Formats: sequence, structure tokens, C-alpha cells
Amino acid sequence: MTLGMRTVFRSRIRQGRTGAARAAPVSFGARSSSRIGRVDTFLQQVVNGLTLGCVYAVVALGYTMVYGIIQLINFAHGEVVMIGCMVAFSVIVALAGHGLPPLVVVGAGTLAAIPVCMGVGYAVERVAYRPLRNAPRLAPLITAIGVSIVLQHLALLVWSRNIIAFPQIIDLKLYRLGHGDSAAAISNVQLAIIFTSIAMMAGLLALVYRTRIGVAMRATSQNPQVAGLMGVDVNRVISFTFVVGAALAAVAGVMVGTYYGIAHYQMGFLLGLKAFSAAVLGGIGNLAGAVLGGILMGLIEALGAGYVGDWTNVCFLNQYLPGFSGVCAASPESSLFGSNYKDVYAFIVLILVLVFRPSGLLGERVGDRA
Repeated sequence: MTLGMRTVFRSRIRQGRTGAARAAPVSFGARSSSRIGRVDTFLQQVVNGLTLGCVYAVVALGYTMVYGIIQLINFAHGEVVMIGCMVAFSVIVALAGHGLPPLVVVGAGTLAAIPVCMGVGYAVERVAYRPLRNAPRLAPLITAIGVSIVLQHLALLVWSRNIIAFPQIIDLKLYRLGHGDSAAAISNVQLAIIFTSIAMMAGLLALVYRTRIGVAMRATSQNPQVAGLMGVDVNRVISFTFVVGAALAAVAGVMVGTYYGIAHYQMGFLLGLKAFSAAVLGGIGNLAGAVLGGILMGLIEALGAGYVGDWTNVCFLNQYLPGFSGVCAASPESSLFGSNYKDVYAFIVLILVLVFRPSGLLGERVGDRA
């Protein structure tokens, strides 16, 4: 991801903090006012973290489904999210000036992105992964990285290397979670992302646990050889798993583009890495673990960006540690670990969890298949 894109992403993440500014002093004293301001800040970061975590959870479900079926880490999944965002961008730009309702335009972009991503997912499985299904595990892993690079450069050829401004055709509305303009707020876009993500997660769980194809998926996950002997078309089940994961990735791409307002041909790399880390955090191969890991990853990132910078502010540290007075006088807003370190916080927590529980929070310790 380019430096310019990372800067834009950071600035968009920090926008939530502006709506959670310190409450103005009121009649019952400055201490109560400060406490209310801290609560508003915390609620705002929780809202931002839940929104981001829902996106991570949806993308992580694609990783965990594929790994649960064929024990493969599909590192090209993040690029499928990027393609979904780019396709939706093209459709939304084409329809934006025709007087259609904004929800219709976004819906058309989403409906266009889903089949394209499903086709990409099927083609990747059929061409790149199926011939290597019985190969040593290192071969499909390297192939997945290669497919990721290929998809990035195909997107580069189609949409150029520039950062694309995603059309913001939906009017942003804020709903306050308290009294006053300084109270924490949640936007209509954030609500749409959260409820859409919950609906997709519930639909996926119903598909896996309440349908015939879901039974075939679980049977293939447990033992593909025995499932094949029992009449399950293993190749069809695996392809279907890739297609479903790609459909989820397409919707996630539209949500990311709508929320951040930008798109880029490298946007899927870091997003996919975080979503994969979320799946590992919750327990890869476990659907509930992917959801839990994604939400935790989003909350950790948002709370870290919102608080660690304040806790490591040079003027704040100067009260307890000598030697920061000069820096505080010259640049009172400086901090040792600002919001630009937000990616580090989530991965530190991931490392700590894996040190003490390598299978993840909801994962089970299982041996390799015979």
C-alpha cells in the first residue's frame, strides 16, 4: 500500500474522534464534564471499532471457510475484496449522473460486483489451486501469493495506480448517542455496514448448518476422502466454498469503499492481512472464531488509535518522566505512539494470543490428518 493511501486511511479512521470531543463545561462541575467527555470518546471509538470489525469479520469468513475445507490459506482473498470495490466504483460512477436514488446506485454496484468476484473466485480455485490440491503445502501457499500479485497488477492495468475517490452519493446522517453536539455519534453508513454484515454472517451460518450443501461442506471439511465415498462431489463443494467467500468479499469491498471513500489497486493487501489475522485470532477454520476475531481486531485497532496516542503524548509523559519538557514546549501535540501505529496494536495482541493459545480463542487443538 502506498504512503499516500495509508495517510488517507489514517485520516479517515481518526475522523470519528472529532465527533467525540470533550463535552463543554456544564453547571454540575468540570470533573463531571470531563467524565462525560471521556465516556463519549470511548463510545465513539467502540462504534468505529465495531464498524471496522464487522468488515474484518466478513472478509475473515472467506479465509476461514477455505482453510476449513482444504487447509489452504487463500492469500488472494484480499484482492477479491479489492476487485469488488473497483467494479462497484465503475458501476456507481457510470450511474451516478442519471438521477437514480443513491441506494439504487449503490445496490446496482454491489449486484455487479458480486458475480464478477464470484467468477474470479471460481477461476482462481479451478486454475490455480485445484491442480495443486495433492501437492506439498508449500506449493499452494506460494501459488496463492502469486495469484494475489497477478490480480493486483490486472487491477493496475484496468483502473490505474492512482488512488480513486469513491463516489460519496449517500448523504451522511449522524445519530447522537447522547445529549449535545459533542456526544458520540453513529452514521447511517456505519449502521448499514453493521446490519449488512450481521445479516450476511447469519445467512452464512444458516447456509452451513441448515442446508444440504452446508452438510456437504462440513463433511468435506472433516474428511474429503470419506465424503467422496459417501457420494459428495468434493470438487463441487470446494468450488462452491470459494464462490461464497468471493461473494462475501464483494460486499465487503463495497462497504470499505463507501466507508473510507477511496479505492486503490493495493487496498486488498493490508485489509486481507488483517482479516486473515482476525481469523487466526479467533481460531481459523471456525466460523464463530472468525466473527469474534474480526470484531476484536476492529475494536483493538480503534481503541488503540483513540487512546494510546493520548497516553504517550509528550506533555503527558513529561509529568512522570523527565526529559520531555523541550519537546512538549515545541510540539505539544506530539506523541510517541500516535494513531499511525494503529496497525501495530492489533498485531501485538494477535502475537500475545498465539503465544499463549496457538489455536486461537475458539480454536481446538487437532492433529494433522493421516
